[in-house]
Amino acid sequence: MHVPDGFIDAPVSAATGVVAAAAVAVSLRGARKELDERTAPLAGLVAAFIFAVQMLNFPVAAGTSGHLLGGALAAILVGPCTGVLCVSVVLLMQGVLFADGGLTALGVNITDMALVTVVVAYAVFRGLLKVLPRARRSVTVASFAAALISVPAAACAFTLIYALGGTTDVPLGKVLTAMVGVHVLIGLGEAAITAATVGAVIAVRPDLVYGARGLTAPLKLRVNGELVDAPAAPAAPVAARSPRRVWIAGLVTSLVLAGFVSFYASASPDGLEKVAADQGIDRKAEDHAAKDSPLADYGVKDITDARLSGGLAGVIGVGATVVVGTGVFLVVRRRRTDGAAARVEETA
Repeated sequence: MHVPDGFIDAPVSAATGVVAAAAVAVSLRGARKELDERTAPLAGLVAAFIFAVQMLNFPVAAGTSGHLLGGALAAILVGPCTGVLCVSVVLLMQGVLFADGGLTALGVNITDMALVTVVVAYAVFRGLLKVLPRARRSVTVASFAAALISVPAAACAFTLIYALGGTTDVPLGKVLTAMVGVHVLIGLGEAAITAATVGAVIAVRPDLVYGARGLTAPLKLRVNGELVDAPAAPAAPVAARSPRRVWIAGLVTSLVLAGFVSFYASASPDGLEKVAADQGIDRKAEDHAAKDSPLADYGVKDITDARLSGGLAGVIGVGATVVVGTGVFLVVRRRRTDGAAARVEETA
């Protein structure tokens, strides 16, 4: 659903840029509370994983494909504020390095794909957890539903933005019907990927899943015919609970997906591209400012072998995203630590 330059006029693009900047600023402050010394590096990995999986377009209908948006996945794994930042980092890397999503439309894309998906998904997720049993399985079920709803919600948000600043004259009813129709199907793929990923992480390290914190029901023992809380197990040593293995496994998975599996992704246009072509939304689309980038269109310039070119571009993208994302989140985490230390000194 990457919006290119030319779909939305300059005033509305600027306005969404302001909205996106405000959302990122608020998220930077909120992420300080969500991140700790273990999860800050994992947040960078989540951004890299989303980048990798977004390269895996899957077919959803005749001549149409879809890909992960990632807002629900990021919000559930690392928190809603950190999730907005994760998807924003991915969109920035895609726009600057790979000419995917317009640079003047960056505010539109962050507002739609980062802000809307995270807010909607996390609201649905938390709402479902309030009525579902307090168990790990409920987290997976809620993840599926949240991801499923977030995608057509983003399609509706795009339609609203188009209504305010679309550069072509297309009936809004047709745009809304087409966008929601295809993105409900894409949402099913998003839901499956999100639930599978959250379920895999929660199976091995539930303590690293932000959305699962405090949800595990206490173990019960039957004593003299009555159920009582079991004694708390001793805390595992810090070294044993290091997320290093999860981080390495996630990075290797991301590199394999982007470097090898992406070659087999569907070549059909994604939901927005298909709707734009069918409805005439793309009549005033503009060339990307970075169209001559060495990595434009997810290929390495001057490498003629398509498999090698695409795979190398994917590996470079994962590496760049994990470095930039991890750097951002470590700085955010450090500012939280420095701020806490400063408050302690003032109190003393």
